[in-house]
Amino acid sequence: MNSALKALQRLRSGNLEFVDRKLPVLEHPLSFGNKEQAPFAVILGCSDSRVPVEIVFNQGFGDLFVIRVAGNIVAPSQIGSIEFAVEKFGTPLVVVLGHTNCGALSTTLDELQRPGTPSRNLRSIVDRVRPAVQGLLCTELKDNPELLLKAAVRTNVSIAANFLRHGSEALEQLVETGRLLVVGAEYSLETGKVDFFDGVPSELA
Repeated sequence: MNSALKALQRLRSGNLEFVDRKLPVLEHPLSFGNKEQAPFAVILGCSDSRVPVEIVFNQGFGDLFVIRVAGNIVAPSQIGSIEFAVEKFGTPLVVVLGHTNCGALSTTLDELQRPGTPSRNLRSIVDRVRPAVQGLLCTELKDNPELLLKAAVRTNVSIAANFLRHGSEALEQLVETGRLLVVGAEYSLETGKVDFFDGVPSELA
């Protein structure tokens, strides 16, 4: 099993420990003296306060390189941060982590259906989420807000993960040579479980 698959399996195991309330890592003493880091995974997640990434995966100091932004959107600064981590530390795994009932996705859907006047900065997030969800409003999902939001969350994650695989020359080369794996996942606010559903190799699917 290569390093990316081991990293993915470690995240899965940590999440199961979190769901089962078995949290050995969180019982370890704090390590304020660490001057070096060697994160085994990069997580591009949402800023939602209900999704504390290290806790969700039961990982400690220096284990994860976490980037959080509303709607787990992919913008140049996020791409640059990911490129830095994988090149500087040799991190073999990138996870785009969405979550159920995402406010950024809900806001975007509301804006598309009932246009308002969000601030310029909020609109910058809405505009990046828009391509992921706009097409869903042309389907029967438009009449079921709950299913629409569920589909929007997953579609947004998949599009972001695919963009990271092909929208950065540096990341694309690492993916093509097998040195980097990019997957998409969804965290359930209701159960605490993370479902890795996009780009997962068959041996771990």
